[in-house]
Amino acid sequence: MPDRITLYTAKICPFAQRAEIALAEAKAEYKRFEIDLQNKPEWYAPRVNPASKVPAIAYGGPDVPPDQPSPESVKIAESLVLVEFIADLFPEAGILPKDPVKRAQARFFIEGVSSKFIPAWFGFQMRNAPVEEVYKAIEYLQSLLPESGFAIGEFSAADIAIVPFLARARVSLLNDIGAFPEGEGKKVYAEITGSKFARFAKYQEELFNRESFKSTFDEAYVTEAFRKRFANIRDQAK
Repeated sequence: MPDRITLYTAKICPFAQRAEIALAEAKAEYKRFEIDLQNKPEWYAPRVNPASKVPAIAYGGPDVPPDQPSPESVKIAESLVLVEFIADLFPEAGILPKDPVKRAQARFFIEGVSSKFIPAWFGFQMRNAPVEEVYKAIEYLQSLLPESGFAIGEFSAADIAIVPFLARARVSLLNDIGAFPEGEGKKVYAEITGSKFARFAKYQEELFNRESFKSTFDEAYVTEAFRKRFANIRDQAK
């Protein structure tokens, strides 16, 4: 049985939600500690993650309060590292398939998420970079999808890698929160859920209906947090 797990996370952060989804898929018992990314505790970087980012896990060691992490626990960070770590701790969860071909396919899909979709999306949301790059990234990922099911058929780390970003993109677009021109968000969302991207749109909806996603995503909180954090982003991008 795995040792005790303490997860340091933040509701607003898509990277952190990856770890939460993996833990939910594994039905793991763990302590959850919310980090305020705008006002991080002084002890967090020196005692948990020197990079001062979430997510991070304290694994093993004595049973202590999350805000008093023990030096006896192992500290592990970076979202995709944690997803694979959780997959190894709980192999029965199927987060990483046993078949080496399927594992490779999952990792290949994740590479596309990391190198194509995330940079394109953040560029559009944060700097009003060309939306065509977002469309190209989605078209590429759509080309990797099987005719039905998730990224490699069964739900896996590949799906965990992308769904937190798709959810926050939806919040941003439907609520018109971002550096892009006012009123552009809903038009872009209509495009990426339209006929050209019908397969990807169906995939997205199946992701959003996954219980592990729903139980770890607070849409109202994220929407309000986005409104506050990005209130002046349009003016800053001009």
